Amino acid sequence: MTAATPNPTPALTEIFANLAQVFGLSRPAGQCFAAIWRAASPPCADDLVAELGLARSNVSTALKELRGWNLIGAARAPGDRKDYFTAPTDAWDLLRLLVLARQRHLIAPLLDRLITAEAQAADSRLAALHEALERAGAVVADLATLDEAEFAARLGAAAEDAPRPKKKKKKR
Repeated sequence: MTAATPNPTPALTEIFANLAQVFGLSRPAGQCFAAIWRAASPPCADDLVAELGLARSNVSTALKELRGWNLIGAARAPGDRKDYFTAPTDAWDLLRLLVLARQRHLIAPLLDRLITAEAQAADSRLAALHEALERAGAVVADLATLDEAEFAARLGAAAEDAPRPKKKKKKR
């Protein structure tokens, strides 16, 4: 099972590499994500190496990073020992996952360090910063728990741009 889609355009790969850096991921993680996101069928690590021209070690590290941020999933084909990688296709779901990962990997540790600094120094400005960052973190965490449609609506997406909520099947 190899990726049958043509290589992502260099422009798209560059956009994802830059977007990854904005959210705190590495450039290779962004490049790998672009290739996975655009693939018609889930690529394996070897496909990504060939497609992107990255070293196998860079691809492996990037895939570990993307999995740690819950941005990609892995599956195996019957009789095949390779992992094949998938990514959410919905742009709002992707943004929601990035916001959640940003909260978990960057904001929460910063808040922990701020609490430690606040305990060591009697500075009212640290307490105020702690409170502001804690509130901002809570808002981000709340946003990340929404489904794609609610997330899009909360961010002010026009109704025609927001994904439709998934209909639940009725039990008979």
